[in-house]
Parts: sequence; C-alpha cells; structure tokens
Amino acid sequence: MGLMNIMLFHSTFGPRPAVHRAADRLRAAGHEVWTPDLFEGRTFDEVEEARAYKDGIGKEELLKRAVLAAAPYSERGLVYAGFSLGAAVAQTLALGDGRARGLLLLHGTSDIAENASVDELPVQLHVAEPDPFETDDWLSAWYLRMGRAGADVEVYRYAGAGHLYTDSDLPDYDEEAAEATWRVALGFLDSLDD
Repeated sequence: MGLMNIMLFHSTFGPRPAVHRAADRLRAAGHEVWTPDLFEGRTFDEVEEARAYKDGIGKEELLKRAVLAAAPYSERGLVYAGFSLGAAVAQTLALGDGRARGLLLLHGTSDIAENASVDELPVQLHVAEPDPFETDDWLSAWYLRMGRAGADVEVYRYAGAGHLYTDSDLPDYDEEAAEATWRVALGFLDSLDD
C-alpha cells in the first residue's frame, strides 16, 4: 500500500463541492491530491450552461490548462483521475505521460489515439449502466483500444445510477453506487506499486 500523488480533474460542472469532498476522502486515505480548476472558478448546476462554457474554452485550451496544472508534479509519477469531462482529460494526460502510475476514471472516457502506447498502465473505470454518454458499444470499443495500447483495464458498471452518481448535490446521485465506487477505487489506489 503506497501513498499516491493524484491529479483529480473536475467535470463539466466545474470545481463543485463534490470534487473537494472526493479529494478529502482520498487525502484521508493517505494520498496527496491536487484538484486543478480548469474553469477559472466557474461552477454550474445546469448541463447546457456548463457545456456552453466548456465549448467556449475549447478542448485544446482545456488540455493545455490541464497539462500546465500537472507539469510541476508529473515527475513524481501521478495517478490521473477525473469525473466525466475530467476523466477524459485525465485519460489523455495519462496516456501521454510515461511516468503515470495509474488512471482512475469516474463517469467518463475519451478517444484513444491509434499510436497510444503505455506499459501495463493500471486503469480503473466506474460508470453508470446504462449511461447516455458512455454507451455499451462505445465502452466495448474503448476497452479493446485501451488493451491494445497496453493498459491493464478494470471496468465497474452501476445499474440504475445516474451519469454523475458520485455527486451528492446533483439529481444523478446514487449513494449505494457512490460508496461502492469509492470502496473499489481506494482498493485500486492501494494496489498500485510504490
């Protein structure tokens, strides 16, 4: 069981209280956690407004902000983690960082470059079943592509949960699924080598 350095990225809703509660939970388990704010303090309650703001920033700028946030710590060997949009950001950074120690995806995935290659990167995905943003066909293809890239992938599905089911301030919240997710995720982090 080792102390991990975790870079935890927020969802399209921004750096909401749930992100900070998640970071506190990880810190209580002994991990070092950073929660970069890619939205310059903006948070949202409505998905349409949140998406419009995210689209206004643009994917390239969001990734640039994420890379700048992670860069000072990446030599320590980071576990990249995130919620939904933040999971997509975390995945992109982890696949591009040869020192990445692990990838913890909550509620989201991202495209994988054809030439992506990692050395047995431990990856754990937690997602609702069904999830309108992470369809079964997409997840099957994603799983195969991650495997081809060299990742060691575990997928956990939560029947009947809403998309962002770990955020207790949103209608998607599912306490049972959220607690199960954190139990499994903390075990995953503990299993990563020092």
